[in-house]
Amino acid sequence: MSNDTPAGGGPRRKPVMSTHSVFGAPCWVSLTSRDLQATQDFYAAVLGWRWRGAKLGEHFRIALANGVPVAGIAAVASMWQMAVAWTPYFAVPDADVAVARARERGGTAAVGPLSFPPGRAALLADRDGATFGIWQGELVSNWEAWRQAAPTFVRLHTRDAFDAAIFYGEILGWASGQPGCCEVEYEGGEVVLRSRGDVVARIDSGAVEAAPDPSVRPHWQIHFAVADVTDCARAAEKHGGSVLSEGETEAILRDADGAQFTVTSRSAR
Repeated sequence: MSNDTPAGGGPRRKPVMSTHSVFGAPCWVSLTSRDLQATQDFYAAVLGWRWRGAKLGEHFRIALANGVPVAGIAAVASMWQMAVAWTPYFAVPDADVAVARARERGGTAAVGPLSFPPGRAALLADRDGATFGIWQGELVSNWEAWRQAAPTFVRLHTRDAFDAAIFYGEILGWASGQPGCCEVEYEGGEVVLRSRGDVVARIDSGAVEAAPDPSVRPHWQIHFAVADVTDCARAAEKHGGSVLSEGETEAILRDADGAQFTVTSRSAR
């Protein structure tokens, strides 16, 4: 599996939230890599992360930002014949129900649901091929603390934003009216997902009046909040990564293993 889910090792804090109190929103991110040590060195240099072990074994690590667990690293890409990539995980109250809904709507389940105490996880792909995960159970850390410590939001680049929003909304219970669910709006050419008032995800397919772009390879992009975008870009280049695009408040980077992610200035949030 491409993640080090919230079953990560080390002493666990008493959870204050579960996927029954916040659902449909991103709650974890994971990276599948080839070289564990190189991955740790790269993200320590670029994002300032520290590391701890995980219960899943020697190929897995939990990333810490200011002591808060923020991401999972799994060095299993070569061993499990998986792509090197970042994957977002969405909180769901019932993993089996979510997987069944995805399959009914043309999605696929690559892995799971599998048990990773204190919860269950599955790795899925939507009907356009974008990979994402679901997590049922206790969250790895306080949801607000996790969002403040690292990810700003996740963005789906796809061919048809409205079609994708319907697919994910029906699986993840967006705009269902149930306590804890996410709200969906349309703003500035994107479908915007909010949880507890905060923007947690965006879905983009280009201009509304334009036909779906067949050249777009649908994928979820992880955006990490950082103090200085320029410093992160230079650190990425220095440690074997590359800069795909760079502006004052945002840069798209590629790590030394080829995984793509975005750094966004905290001041621009």
